[in-house]
Amino acid sequence: MSSAASSDPENATFSSLVKSSGEIDDIAQQQQQPLLNGVFQEETYSVLGCVFPFLFPALGGLLYGYDIGATSCATIEIVSETLSGITWYDLNTIQIGLISSGSLYGALIGSALAFSVADFLGRRKELITAAVLYFVGALITGLSPDFAILVVGRLVYGLGIGLAMHAAPMYIAETAPSRIRGRLISLKEFFIVIGMVIGYTVGSLLVDTVSGWRYMYGASSPISVIMAIGMWWLPASPRWLLLCAIQGKGSLEELKEAAICCLCRLRGPAIGDTGPQQVDEILTEISCACEEKEISIGEMFQGKYLKALFIGVGLVIFQQITGQPSVLYYAASILKSAGFSEASDSTRVSILLGVFKLIMTGTAVLVVDKLGRRPLLLGGVSGLTISLFLLGSYYKFLGNAPAVAVVALLLYVGCYQLSFGPIGWLMISEIFPLRMRGKGLSIAVVANFGANAIVTFAFSPLKSLIGAANVFFMFGGIAVLSLVFIYFIIPETKGLSLEEIEAKLL
Repeated sequence: MSSAASSDPENATFSSLVKSSGEIDDIAQQQQQPLLNGVFQEETYSVLGCVFPFLFPALGGLLYGYDIGATSCATIEIVSETLSGITWYDLNTIQIGLISSGSLYGALIGSALAFSVADFLGRRKELITAAVLYFVGALITGLSPDFAILVVGRLVYGLGIGLAMHAAPMYIAETAPSRIRGRLISLKEFFIVIGMVIGYTVGSLLVDTVSGWRYMYGASSPISVIMAIGMWWLPASPRWLLLCAIQGKGSLEELKEAAICCLCRLRGPAIGDTGPQQVDEILTEISCACEEKEISIGEMFQGKYLKALFIGVGLVIFQQITGQPSVLYYAASILKSAGFSEASDSTRVSILLGVFKLIMTGTAVLVVDKLGRRPLLLGGVSGLTISLFLLGSYYKFLGNAPAVAVVALLLYVGCYQLSFGPIGWLMISEIFPLRMRGKGLSIAVVANFGANAIVTFAFSPLKSLIGAANVFFMFGGIAVLSLVFIYFIIPETKGLSLEEIEAKLL
């Protein structure tokens, strides 16, 4: 590490959280230097061997996205006297809100539970548990005989979301080669958007079917079974096994041998006979960075651990409070005002925006490991800021120019998917030191879902109080603050191993 003060949690101060852009760029230029004295071992891997360690955890994101899409259609049909197929269809707005947000409440609880159980279960078992909860939640929801059971099913499904969105980024980050880690974790966001598009599509096909809402929710259960089987087949995270070895949770030699076997399975034949050497290097680096005992609550708010929390939690909060739920709320009315008659159907609008989000997320996936995290965040959030001020101007001054609103909407969605969307999840999976990664990610995911809930529920009162235009201007001001935060606080992690990030950037 750069100094004794930065390596000592007791001596570090809040001022060490802030680096100038020049310092961040200097650190990025050092990323190919060996972490420790000695020869830097180039990672060898098979691209084919990286597919399944990414795919099965990413199904957790797909199921999350599917729930968003399916619920938007299910809540339309479930209140229909003729199509709901139930006698309790006459639901009030609060009950509809509980159906829509039930999985969000469950996700908040699940991500909070992950704080206590993540390091005990490990990444793989946590994802298996998430898949089981997805399956059970989908079945309870689809077969629910009354409203109360339906809400229970939504909460159980949400518990799966909370665990999956906590464990999937960790598993992918800890098992992916450094050179393609950013691309793979960003692809998880791509899978969330794919899930949304599938959910909207399935919903649009079943929205005119009697009891179609049951099939919408039940349709996710086969995917959760595939996820559970896939995660059962995949090996544990080698880094988690080595952390357990360092913390005395088993025989060092046995856990080290298990880590070698897991790494060889993850990397495929291309790793050759370098597996033991790579594990030795990871073990040495973790030993230098970690203490033997588990991290305490007090330590999490000191030194490099506080810095990681400040970066991770700050980024995901800005990801939500720049108004993403609110902008999408206006999507249908904006497109309709611009003369897209078929867009008056909310389901078609959702599919249209979902496909656009897929394209922009795919673009981010392709360039994140070439351009880096900071350029995408700075460029994307700059465009996002402009779009929010354009939306505010449309509702304040330019009501007779709906084309401005359409351009602003597409600019917002595109820039969000290039920046906050994938990079937010990528950064929180990379930035936390191994010793606090499980607990740190849990705090970040709770902050993410919590901020989402606050923005979602505060939007309508704010709109009534100060008007839509001023709400968007407010979000634009927050986006400006997020740009300052990104410029001065967020480091560049492109090309660095997780151990190098901990040693050089924290």
